[in-house]
Amino acid sequence: MTPRQRIRNALAHLPVDKPPFSLGFGLQPPAKRDLAAHLNMTVPEVENFLLSRSDIRSVGPAYIGPAGRCTARADGSQTDAWGVTRKPVSYGRGHYDEICHHPLAFAETAADLDRHVFPSPDWYDYSVLPARIRELNRDTEHAILIGGGNLFECAWYMRGFETLLADLLAEKEIVHGIMTRVTDFFTEHAARTLEAANGEVDIVFTADDIGGQDGLLMSLPLWEEMIKPYHARLNRVLRKFDVKIMYHSDGAVMDALDGLMDMGIDILEALQFDARGMDPAELKRRAGGRIGFHGGVSVQSTLPFGTPADVEREVRERLEVLGRGGGYILAPSHAVQAGTPPENVLAMLRAAGRL
Repeated sequence: MTPRQRIRNALAHLPVDKPPFSLGFGLQPPAKRDLAAHLNMTVPEVENFLLSRSDIRSVGPAYIGPAGRCTARADGSQTDAWGVTRKPVSYGRGHYDEICHHPLAFAETAADLDRHVFPSPDWYDYSVLPARIRELNRDTEHAILIGGGNLFECAWYMRGFETLLADLLAEKEIVHGIMTRVTDFFTEHAARTLEAANGEVDIVFTADDIGGQDGLLMSLPLWEEMIKPYHARLNRVLRKFDVKIMYHSDGAVMDALDGLMDMGIDILEALQFDARGMDPAELKRRAGGRIGFHGGVSVQSTLPFGTPADVEREVRERLEVLGRGGGYILAPSHAVQAGTPPENVLAMLRAAGRL
């Protein structure tokens, strides 16, 4: 099978030649450097090595918008299309890009939102997509994924996390104003992307981290009222195209499982089974007949702290439970973190049949 056929068959619960596999969010740079040293490769060589093991490739249009957005600076800070600025914050061997400017922090009323320049779908050149997809499929046909919208996250990136959580209760008009504008952008952006790709996209990646280690970040009724309707609106647009809708959330999300399925997703990602109440067998029992799954190999415990035998055992368990009857794409539960032994990365690939 080609990678694309393998992914499509798995999500249709049809036979596959081997388990579908994806690297998901990939490896953090220190983990990638460690693997390169272990394999006596350069970092670009190990990037190609890893990519060649994955059935999924990502693509997107070209940014052609204002120069002040999507801009990196000499100090390492960068501003994205939403006007959010991040700067590198070291954790020792690497860094994360942490938000240092929330452009909507000033807003006191919904009317104040008009003072901010939100991104436009016109800021992107969609005509480049066919050529980019052809390049990704130069050697064989892969499952193609595009980014499609992290609505709540974009809202709090602009507003500030604690501020937006308070707004959910005290300033609902501001939340609706932001979420409406964010959803307006992503529905049009995704539609233009899919139209330009002309049937070559298989998966649209949507997201919002709504779970923490011990439960949802907000009450279920509040999520149902303030966030779910916007994803349902986005999904109705995506349903007009022949694609599968993948939805990402870290953390403990079992309490929202029925609502997530009701809002129209096809694949739940990233399956953080270290979080409270996240059980693979229960997830498969409750949702395996309606949606597929992506992820599940722990980047929080097994990959960084287990032995290669532990990793291989977990991969086999995920395939046996989540892959029974189809519907599962094996992948790490998020980015493989710094300090993860290279032997464990290779054990995951070996147990997945990719070595």
